[in-house]
Amino acid sequence: MEFRWAVVAALGVLTFGTLQGIVVAIVLSLAGLALQTAHPRVSVIARKRGADVLRPLSPDHPDDETFDGLLILRPEGRLYFANAQNVADRIRALIAQHEPRVVVLDLSRVPDIEYSALQMLQEGARRTGANVWLVGLNPSVLDMVRRAGLDQELGPDRLLFNARTAIERYLERRPRPMS
Repeated sequence: MEFRWAVVAALGVLTFGTLQGIVVAIVLSLAGLALQTAHPRVSVIARKRGADVLRPLSPDHPDDETFDGLLILRPEGRLYFANAQNVADRIRALIAQHEPRVVVLDLSRVPDIEYSALQMLQEGARRTGANVWLVGLNPSVLDMVRRAGLDQELGPDRLLFNARTAIERYLERRPRPMS
């Protein structure tokens, strides 16, 4: 991305002159950043088989394990009014695709969440047929969750320290097949 901005700046300077070219490059880079933040990544998280490593599910790692009935989703970046709908749509699509009993939202890569985005998460948690757990809340996100009352709505059993803890809890609680 930075290379593209450098090329645009160089072309802008050559076409419009120094000051105008730099202004064009700044405006285009700000537009590019706005587009990036409007569509943050939402990854399905899997565990590397035989290791305590969690990473996005990928065709590059076909042996990574997921757990039947458990879907771990990790949005990345600040969640706010401009991207909340995109994130919510992506989460709904992944839930519909995987049909889990428990959805773990790993918010460890979310540095901040705006109230309107949290409201969308809260509404989504109410509508889904799955049990929603929140994990990896950094202090500012946890503060917003508490101010919105989502911590009381979910209860302490559904607010966990990290995704590893959620996997352990899920495996302990899942129904065992009859022998």
